[in-house]
Amino acid sequence: MTDNSIFINKKVVFHTLGCKLNFAETSTIGKQMVNEGFVKARNGEQADVCVINTCSVTNTADRKCRQAINHLHRHHPDAIMVVTGCYAQLKPEEIAEIEGVDLVIGANEKFSILDYLRDFKKDDGNKIRHSEIKKTKEFKPSCSRDNRTRYFLKIQDGCDYFCTYCTIPLARGRSRNGSIEETLKMAEQAISDGAKEIVLTGVNIGDFGKSTGESFYELIKALDELPYNIRFRISSIEPNLLTDEIIRFVAQSKHFMPHFHIPLQSGTNEVLQIMKRKYNRELFAHKVEIIKSILPDAFIGVDVIVGVRGETPELFEESCKFIDSLAVSQLHVFTYSERDDTKMLEIDQVTPMIERKKRSDILHLISDKKTKAFYESQKGKCYPVLWESRHNSENMVGFTSNYIQVERQYDNKLVNTLEMVTLGEWNQEKSALLKS
Repeated sequence: MTDNSIFINKKVVFHTLGCKLNFAETSTIGKQMVNEGFVKARNGEQADVCVINTCSVTNTADRKCRQAINHLHRHHPDAIMVVTGCYAQLKPEEIAEIEGVDLVIGANEKFSILDYLRDFKKDDGNKIRHSEIKKTKEFKPSCSRDNRTRYFLKIQDGCDYFCTYCTIPLARGRSRNGSIEETLKMAEQAISDGAKEIVLTGVNIGDFGKSTGESFYELIKALDELPYNIRFRISSIEPNLLTDEIIRFVAQSKHFMPHFHIPLQSGTNEVLQIMKRKYNRELFAHKVEIIKSILPDAFIGVDVIVGVRGETPELFEESCKFIDSLAVSQLHVFTYSERDDTKMLEIDQVTPMIERKKRSDILHLISDKKTKAFYESQKGKCYPVLWESRHNSENMVGFTSNYIQVERQYDNKLVNTLEMVTLGEWNQEKSALLKS
């Protein structure tokens, strides 16, 4: 029989870096640990265990992970330091060498932290618990609430695409998911816990159903039939997997919001081919066009990577012209970072780092222009806003159905409630103020 009494009233600190998927998984790990007796350390308290869930999407992400480990070790020098996540999966030996690290746990082992802590001996010299993630077929669901009101429901993990710049398949393994039935149960539990809005998240969520013989379209149809007052959002979805059928469904859905986040990465077919993306820019333009034709007020966020190998100045200029022509609402601009074990390293043409930054600045300006134009088009329109607990000085914020941030005087009674509002002017924080 397992003895869990060793964990009673032990204090734990969690630190998560990277994507919403990581936050959802940390939340699940936290629930496991609290259920076995751990309590979350308050500010100023010394922790017995520190758990760091890492990201490794760029060199900057790796650096932030190392900084977080060093910071926590300084503040909790006697704590057992456990590091997991993508950086831990990709470079376990590198992390094991960092001062203060006691356990490095791979992606497939992250939900077994309690077992490793139960058997932990500080002087046994065996820090790494790690297996080949590419062989993993098991899907481990998770759900988290952020520090506002939204819940993030993990519906899928892993990726089979192997884009030339990306290490996610190496860090998270092959695409896999739970069943629609299991996902519905997770959503209903979140709603029971108080969720008014749930974001469907994963590594490649449009690939949902690959391991269960189902489909993402079937999933969203099933979620839309839930008999609750709930809002759903689709997080980032590949343009080749965002079918016209899905777009039309969202347009007439009871619960899915008119909000899309679609990775473009580059506005030229030449660079998309270098990246080994599974679409061309013509298909991407079609997706934006059909969204706007059916849902003219929909918010469309777009991911773009600048400075990849092979992106010449001429190709970047062509990419900017294409992006500028799209009726999108906002760009999420990422600066390319060389990653070990990726095919893009085989390309000789390298964009200098100073040039990458210049290109990033140019795309941020285009993004600001797009966002301002979208916001201006929304003045005077009425939308339901889900108010959040976060507030800036005297104000609180919320989001409309089409993802416009709205600000009003703080009122605790409105937290996690829906209110119809009319949008007025915009402030410097890019929040809409209520029309008086």
